[in-house]
Amino acid sequence: MKNLIRALIATSLCASAVAGDTVDPYLWLEEIEGDRALDWVDEQNATTLSELTDHPLYETLYEEALSILTSDARLPAGDIVGSNFLDFRQDGNRVRGVLRMASLDSLIAGAPDWQVLLDVDDLADEEAINWVYKGVDCVGGNSDRCLVELSDGGTDKSTYREFSLSRRAFVENGFAIPEAKSYVDWLDEDTLLVATDWGEGSLTDSGYPREVRLWSRDTPIFESDFLYRIEASDTLVGPAVFSSAGRKFAFLQHYLADWNETRYVPVSDGEAGKPLDLPLRVSLEGVVGNNAVLMLEQDWQHDQAKYRRGDIVALSLDGGSSELVFSPSDSQAVTAVEVGRNSIFVQLLDDVVGKILRLRPGGESWRAETLDLPRDGVALLSATSSGREDLLVSFESAVQPTTLYHVSRSNEIGEIASLPHLYDAEGVVIRQAFATSRDGAKVPYFLVGREDVLRRGDAPTILYGYGGFLIPVLPVYYADPARPQHGALAGRMWVSRGGVLALANLRGGGEYGPRWHQAALRENRQRAFDDYIAIAEELIDSGISSPRRLGALGRSNGGLLLGVALTQRPDLFAAMDIGVPLLDMRRYSKLLAGASWMGEYGNPDVPDDWSFIRAYSPYQNLVDGKDYPPVLFYTSTKDDRVHPGHARKMAAKLGEMGYDFYYYENTEGGHGGTANQEQLAMRTALEYAYFVRMLMPSVWDEAAGRD
Repeated sequence: MKNLIRALIATSLCASAVAGDTVDPYLWLEEIEGDRALDWVDEQNATTLSELTDHPLYETLYEEALSILTSDARLPAGDIVGSNFLDFRQDGNRVRGVLRMASLDSLIAGAPDWQVLLDVDDLADEEAINWVYKGVDCVGGNSDRCLVELSDGGTDKSTYREFSLSRRAFVENGFAIPEAKSYVDWLDEDTLLVATDWGEGSLTDSGYPREVRLWSRDTPIFESDFLYRIEASDTLVGPAVFSSAGRKFAFLQHYLADWNETRYVPVSDGEAGKPLDLPLRVSLEGVVGNNAVLMLEQDWQHDQAKYRRGDIVALSLDGGSSELVFSPSDSQAVTAVEVGRNSIFVQLLDDVVGKILRLRPGGESWRAETLDLPRDGVALLSATSSGREDLLVSFESAVQPTTLYHVSRSNEIGEIASLPHLYDAEGVVIRQAFATSRDGAKVPYFLVGREDVLRRGDAPTILYGYGGFLIPVLPVYYADPARPQHGALAGRMWVSRGGVLALANLRGGGEYGPRWHQAALRENRQRAFDDYIAIAEELIDSGISSPRRLGALGRSNGGLLLGVALTQRPDLFAAMDIGVPLLDMRRYSKLLAGASWMGEYGNPDVPDDWSFIRAYSPYQNLVDGKDYPPVLFYTSTKDDRVHPGHARKMAAKLGEMGYDFYYYENTEGGHGGTANQEQLAMRTALEYAYFVRMLMPSVWDEAAGRD
């Protein structure tokens, strides 16, 4: 749930607004479904699609993207449930996807006995609803009951329906939660912990649940028992239930007004207890034995021991004693934790290079064992089980296809399956380098490109950045909807045409743990922007690229990053692809879930905070007379995290000032911007058509038959 919160960005419309010190003339574009606003969107879409899709290269790019996104060459990616493995798969035949199940033993043996549980394409046709699969949550153990989460069009609002694995069908008169931004978990097969929209006054200012109830089977949902309620000014509250040694441990995760600060409230005998005595910046990752596994995001003194931010600590849920499980070095960061029956598994970055550790109790301390995986790539925890010691991990890099492995109790590693090469990576290399930021900090970045292209220099280059919410940017291979510009898609659509992809590891992200994230919060946000600018300057100064060949790519918080780069250093870039962005930081906290990010950016309604936000807010810092490159903006009408008004208003303001821009707004798809693989292929092709046109004009002209 913590990772989900880190990804959230949003909006709720208010009556009037101020852009800087003047009335905002484009406020009408915040009326998401307003006739005038949608007419403007239709006009911009028509112009952009005419210029970028009515070209021979676009269709080629679309087919390349679709062939990867709907390829049958997919690795299982899902959850271990009892003795089975649940996987969700999309391909060319099932663009919405199917939920399927195989026995875990057959999967480990490399010959999974798949059974289709739910065909989302068929369900969408039967019910005439644009269903987008969002996930499944199962009771586990010997139970066959799960909750399937579905969204109409891909928004953050979902419905939940009870599903029987054995019958491969929804349960008649079973648990069903109406459409809302809900957080749900099983307490047992007949009881749910539910945080949802209970009616008037039940949502926070950010639009998320502020009340949790205990819902028993055969009781109407709105007659369920009250459990816990938070202030409207806080971010949200939701349940988290962990299993260990056959026991259930239930907690409520209460995110305060600063989403980085959390209270954990145990639930026992149908009642919420007192919050655990923990620091506010901490993540509860699971339970092993009777110990809560904590990942600290601030220093903590407890039990006469001093723990550092970034440490993993075990806290006894009986007596409250604590012990150190693992402490990363200054070059390391823990990016994920999973708990097995008797082990804790750690996903680790060491100077942004991936490793997996197994931690086991032994004597007076925990013993760390590094798994023998390939080096110099991205190692990810895929699935584990609290009921057994099986672990599934993957390894990949920008040039090496993803391989899925099984790790036994004794750390024996067996390959389950591997992707084939989804693009021709012959001669393609990945290099790590470091740039020096404005304040002297060393900031890493990766380069992906053909050796001869890098050696020749002045290469068309796309610099991808994010720099926020503790999320690291990694050189992955497979391009899923959460990271569509990376990996094989970039390899096939860009690198194979002689382009270079650069991945920036900016402060604000999670590449070096909480310290890296906290270095760019609130009044220090400019550091993330300075890091990005420093890498762009390094790419130019080193001869890798040049201002006429350098492009920028970012979405969501990364869209804010690019908006700042646009207004502060437009001289560095010839193209900017800005997706589902935050741009009007004067109003971001009043739009959808924006209030939940004030711990990250600050509160623009507080004068001291607005003084540092105003210094970089892209919408307020657009001025006449600068040489802005033609920007491509994309967003979604149905994005219920980041309001489409951000992109709409920025584009309109640029146009009013006489600058060229491209704009595309999908009418569905939520914050991902698309609702299925075909839409994702279309938008990805649009993005790379834009980059080819702006940074590879000779390739663009040649494809059109022009000399």
